[in-house]
Amino acid sequence: MKFKFFILLFFVAFFTQAQESDSTDVAYKKRVLESTEIDFLASYYKQDGIHSAVAGGNGMEDLTDITPTIVVSVPLNEDDVLTADAGISAYSSASSGNINPFDSATPSPWQASSGASAQDVLTTLVVNYSHSSDDRNTVWNAHLSGSVEYDYSSIGFGGGLTKLFNDKNTEVNISANVYLDTWSPIYPKELQDYADNGLGGGIFNNFSISSTSLTPYNPSSFKFHDQKNRNSYSLSFSFSQVLTKKVQFSIFADVLQQQGLLSTPYQRVYFADKNDYFINEFQLADDIERLPDSRFKIPLGTRWNFYLNERFAIRTYFRYYWDNWGIDSQTASLEIPIKLSTRFTVYPMYRYYTQNQSKYFAPFEKHLSTEEYYTSDYDLSTFNANQYGLGINYTDIFMGSKIWKFGLKNIDLRFNHYSRSDGLNANIISFGIKFVQQ
Repeated sequence: MKFKFFILLFFVAFFTQAQESDSTDVAYKKRVLESTEIDFLASYYKQDGIHSAVAGGNGMEDLTDITPTIVVSVPLNEDDVLTADAGISAYSSASSGNINPFDSATPSPWQASSGASAQDVLTTLVVNYSHSSDDRNTVWNAHLSGSVEYDYSSIGFGGGLTKLFNDKNTEVNISANVYLDTWSPIYPKELQDYADNGLGGGIFNNFSISSTSLTPYNPSSFKFHDQKNRNSYSLSFSFSQVLTKKVQFSIFADVLQQQGLLSTPYQRVYFADKNDYFINEFQLADDIERLPDSRFKIPLGTRWNFYLNERFAIRTYFRYYWDNWGIDSQTASLEIPIKLSTRFTVYPMYRYYTQNQSKYFAPFEKHLSTEEYYTSDYDLSTFNANQYGLGINYTDIFMGSKIWKFGLKNIDLRFNHYSRSDGLNANIISFGIKFVQQ
């Protein structure tokens, strides 16, 4: 293999030299991407739990999400590729519907709301341009992205540089990305109505408040956010090395900085030192989640891939994460591709995750109103999680199956079950199919 590679290098060098001496000679160059490729991707996600952040850490977390995506890669010439990635994410969520649970005659954190916030569609588009050098040892890329949903919009841009060395056995990559996001804040219905009208308007005209206290409901801690932007900046580095014919490893590191409105405006918080007020079974919020306007993150990780024989391989992954909100976590995963034939491969997989909570987290009704920052979002709590899955891949080597001018290259189907120690459970089905223009 190495001999053939050196012969190839010799001819490339010969033709390059010939081109320099005689402009009428043309050097042959293998295209980076031979023809247009189209990927159709889709996923179905279903979860449930008992710690809704919208209800202050106490309520149903039922959510369903369907995400169809299309990715089109087009070779512009021998060296350049343009890729467009467009997708939508359509979800329905009982917990986010409880931003306004009072459209029901019997509001409850354990009952699905039919309000407008109970469903939404996120639309995304990413356009990427990449260029490879003549020797294919240098690749740079730049991308532009945008996304929008009912209360959030984002614009992103960035780029990267990849260098290959040692007969392409060593790869170094560095990239940078910027995302400029804008909230259109939506607040819990009772806090919004109280701020607009006090107890004399909105839902307070339609429902009676129950409490063991004689003091009227007065969420004095609540105020609207002045800041509506969230900016994210990241710098990434990775190093990959082929050690032997059967072993490859890589390491990677990221530095991320976020600034702006980093809390979620519609997530409620209940204080231990405040009286409780209810409309039916739904407790009225004392305030919304408050978090610092700056967050610094550092993930570090490594991958090791082992080729055992023509049927078995092992893929491993480990990542350590730390941020200045007090969270540190560890992720480990294992995937074992098993080649059943030239066309079919199955791969069982397992992922373990463990996390220590943020210093700003406390469960339902455990925060004090004297604190500066607070959240009852269990994504920032201490927990561990297990994910089990199985995938199957079909590869059509000769692309015999066709749709119009495109041949089928491969089909990939995966199922994963996710279980978290705080009671959150989810199932994920993902599907992908690739076509290549012939």
